[in-house]
Amino acid sequence: MLSERRLEVLRAIVQDYVGTEEPVGSKALTERHKLGVSPATVRNDMAVLEDEGFIAQPHTSAGRIPTDKGYRLFVDRLAGVKPLSSPERRAIHNFLDGAVDLDDVVGRTVRLLAQLTRQVAIVQYPSLTRSTVRHVELLSLASARLMLVLITDTGRVEQRMIDCSAPFGETSLADLRARLNSRVVGRRFADVPQLVQDLPESFESEDRGTVSTVLSTLLETLVEETEERLMIGGTSNLTRFGHDFPVMIRPVLEALEEQVVLLKLLGEAKDSGMTVRIGHENAHEGLNSTSVVAVGYGSGDEAVAKLGVVGPTRMDYPGTMGAVRAVARYVGQILAES
Repeated sequence: MLSERRLEVLRAIVQDYVGTEEPVGSKALTERHKLGVSPATVRNDMAVLEDEGFIAQPHTSAGRIPTDKGYRLFVDRLAGVKPLSSPERRAIHNFLDGAVDLDDVVGRTVRLLAQLTRQVAIVQYPSLTRSTVRHVELLSLASARLMLVLITDTGRVEQRMIDCSAPFGETSLADLRARLNSRVVGRRFADVPQLVQDLPESFESEDRGTVSTVLSTLLETLVEETEERLMIGGTSNLTRFGHDFPVMIRPVLEALEEQVVLLKLLGEAKDSGMTVRIGHENAHEGLNSTSVVAVGYGSGDEAVAKLGVVGPTRMDYPGTMGAVRAVARYVGQILAES
């Protein structure tokens, strides 16, 4: 275990390197930070940090820079989440508040995250496998043609046309709408098939065929929409960090084009906890020079999806973590109120 003083030295190195983009020397540390010890002691502490793999010397006679291991210790032990200022919080609220539907919410969130962090932003659409039914609407378009509208608790809206084998009256339609909603509203998608399987038997024989057709369309919709979707933005921000990628930026861009890779980066949205993966902690080789900060969002304690950013390991971790967490909180509030 490192002493508190050496942890302070490491924290100062990380802060200076993130801020200046230049390797950090002992003289600069003692001049910029009140470490309370002599330059000789700082040099000794830096030698220990280097021996233990927390910092490295990129060039002979140069200062030191943090390694992935150093950033990890910084995040785990030293970095508090930087609170956003009142103007920043107001800007987030105003930017997201005008969203008209779920696609607009996701699009605005991606742009906002990319602007706030100046990194690549990734936002996962709420997963239907973790969603519940808010309402099922049935509309008559013609005597034997219906529209089914499925609305989730996360604001997703799915529409399907249904051609019936026989005319279906308004009274029967209203009855089916009421019975269907009484069974499925507030319930998870996975539970719906079992909840409605005996519904046709409760209708008159001449209506059972249409009821079965409506239920089949509803269940097909639940299955069809389980594919995960996400949106990415701010990729051009990476061009500002060309010197942060030791080989070239191309492997990073290629990795970001693969949706499967991005979904794995965000991880399973099981809770709203924050995850930070640094450098070689990312399984995809093309992303070994990047860090990922992600957090779950949702209308309650359980996350329905995740959002986050990808950038170089030389990242303002406290600021990025604060921005990602704040945006996730606002998106969750919008979903809860929608």
